[in-house]
Amino acid sequence: MEGSGGTKRNADPQSTDRTQSREAVSQAQARIREAVTRNPKEKLTALLHHLTVDMLRCAFSNLKKRAAAGVDQVAWGDYAADLDRNLTDLAARVHRGAYRALPSRRVYIPKTDGKLRPLGIAAIEDKIVQAAVVMILTPIYEAEFLGFSYGFRPGRSQHDALDALAFGIKARKVCWVLDADIARFFDTISHDWLIRFIEHRVGDNRIIRLIQKWLKAGVLEEGRLVESLEGTPQGAVISPLLANIYLHYVYDRWIEQWRRQANGDVIVVRYADDTIVGFQHQRDAERFLTDLKERLGQFALSLHPEKTRLIEFGKYAAERRSRRGQGKPETFDFLGFTHICATKADGSGFQLWRKTVRKRLKAKIRAVKEELRRHVHASIAEQGHWLGSVMRGFFAYHAVPTNLMAISAFRHHIIVRWLRVLRRRSQRHRMTWARMQRIVDRYLPKASVLHPWPDERFRVTHSR
Repeated sequence: MEGSGGTKRNADPQSTDRTQSREAVSQAQARIREAVTRNPKEKLTALLHHLTVDMLRCAFSNLKKRAAAGVDQVAWGDYAADLDRNLTDLAARVHRGAYRALPSRRVYIPKTDGKLRPLGIAAIEDKIVQAAVVMILTPIYEAEFLGFSYGFRPGRSQHDALDALAFGIKARKVCWVLDADIARFFDTISHDWLIRFIEHRVGDNRIIRLIQKWLKAGVLEEGRLVESLEGTPQGAVISPLLANIYLHYVYDRWIEQWRRQANGDVIVVRYADDTIVGFQHQRDAERFLTDLKERLGQFALSLHPEKTRLIEFGKYAAERRSRRGQGKPETFDFLGFTHICATKADGSGFQLWRKTVRKRLKAKIRAVKEELRRHVHASIAEQGHWLGSVMRGFFAYHAVPTNLMAISAFRHHIIVRWLRVLRRRSQRHRMTWARMQRIVDRYLPKASVLHPWPDERFRVTHSR
């Protein structure tokens, strides 16, 4: 028999299920948004009934397929083998209270400064239920969160936060910048305060109990169970939302009130626990720093003494420091970019320069070098396709105006290291620079600016 044409085939059942699940989730979120709009100040007491098999299926499909397994040792593909039965059983256990959270598996990943960052890898069913609860809670808290909060929110990216900061420094009278870093934020979140904050808007005790189960599940490290008395595991699906809720009540709402009492302009940009505050007056900045330390201390948080800095910065900083016989204005790092006080190319006025943080650039080059060594005997085509994807991913984030020199340097360093690897494959290589250039032109993208100027994109995003 002849096979049917591609357009006449029935739709893939799994694809159809996913589409139907997403539609069901969208409808559930729309109903939650309507309830929030009708009762903006009241608690929502009936939420768990939205956690259906469709929502769990949508949550499962959004998980990373190649993510590491938790203590249950069940990977994404293993769970998908009998997905319908697994999700139906999981939904039943959640609704009758029989669902139990497993401890997270602790792993460590290197940071750019050479230190290790602890991550908690949750079991597959914990990931699924957490993702479903995030879908339920997101419409509630998106109506609550303030505009200067950008981290881990739908429709908001790191570049949105960078644009807001650049626009604020240019458009407002910013002369001082506070780069505030909360010490061990995810590890020191108070469970009691977090639950109290959630209960301001969530009145469904079943949702509260689910969150408490994840907070108290603990961490399994080297075969030893470590009880969780505070903090939320970095890497857990629900941790970013819980962190935003915590900082919304501890920081965002407080600073929104505080800056109304300031004598000059104050701008705020927060991405997760990383925040930048700009001030017109030094006295406001110093008073804010003192008040912030006291405020955080009330909720079991503290500022990192070495990473928190108050610096003179802005369009007038270079001129003022020059009059006092001081050097160039200090710089600060935010979301992977070093922010620098500079002048426009024609010397006509102030220009905020953003360059890739040097440590991050070196770390990326080092990682590419090590990966090339591991695949030294792969074909040139395989190496070229991989390097091209790495470079396009790097450019997609870092190719902003004023950063062309840094991304060009990144491309050059990658080419040099690739050339060395290819030459080492043979003692009598014939890899000349001219031949290497032809290979590079075939596989690697050119360095070019991919992002618009931040004020242009900010004005489009915020037309008001």
